[in-house]
Amino acid sequence: MGDLVTERLVLHPLTVDESERVAAGDSGGGSGWARGYPTPGDVSAARRFLMVCASTDDPQPFGNYEIRRREDGQAIGGIGFHGPADENGSVTIGYGLVWSAQGRGYASEALRGLLSFARASGVTSVKGDADHGNLASHHVMLAAGMQPVGEDERVRYFEIAWTDTPAHTDPRA
Repeated sequence: MGDLVTERLVLHPLTVDESERVAAGDSGGGSGWARGYPTPGDVSAARRFLMVCASTDDPQPFGNYEIRRREDGQAIGGIGFHGPADENGSVTIGYGLVWSAQGRGYASEALRGLLSFARASGVTSVKGDADHGNLASHHVMLAAGMQPVGEDERVRYFEIAWTDTPAHTDPRA
């Protein structure tokens, strides 16, 4: 699986070795991490990815991606799927950026890139959520075309669905 490239970003699919370094906070001596990377969310996502790999198999292309700026190659955050598509062709996503990269449209750009990839891979819908107080994340999902579909006492739920998506196929096949 190769990198996904957007106008200003590279979404690099993390390998097991790279995820182990992220989970340990070990840049490997110059891997191009921006200050603050990995965030606690990146560490948590890397650990979840490693558990999935240990118990089943590498879920790529439905795993984690490191968000890198094209201009300097710096890792500024992460984005990814919480696992392969379910029986209905639906996936759940999560993302986050280091503080210094926020407010520049990177999260929306990365999410649009991942949504485009999901759609091209036969996914029929993508779901996400954000705490009520995380208005920036609400704006990111709205800017990427996701719509609010509900809420509970803690979070607001978002989703985008496509009716013209081809039947779900495993792009790894």
